[in-house]
Amino acid sequence: MNFRPLYDRVLVKRLQSENRTAGGLIIPDTAKEKPQEAEVVAVGNGRVLDNGSVRAMSLKVGDKVLFGKYTGDEIKLDGEEHLILREEDILAVLA
Repeated sequence: MNFRPLYDRVLVKRLQSENRTAGGLIIPDTAKEKPQEAEVVAVGNGRVLDNGSVRAMSLKVGDKVLFGKYTGDEIKLDGEEHLILREEDILAVLA
């Protein structure tokens, strides 16, 4: 895949959610919520500021991130679902 987001956008792939609860119950696919954790697949160059300079991205490929529930645009690349988010839509980087 040859894909590079523009400016301060980030391409992420959702991580798989657990099929069981902490108590051991199996969660059917129809009851699952989409996970809010993802892995960064590609990043843009950075945000263009008012004075014309570019602020570098604080994320890198391979970072695991947490993002808002209703943010981003879903796209399909090579048959797999991905999200395009702005850097400001990402809430945290997971260690």
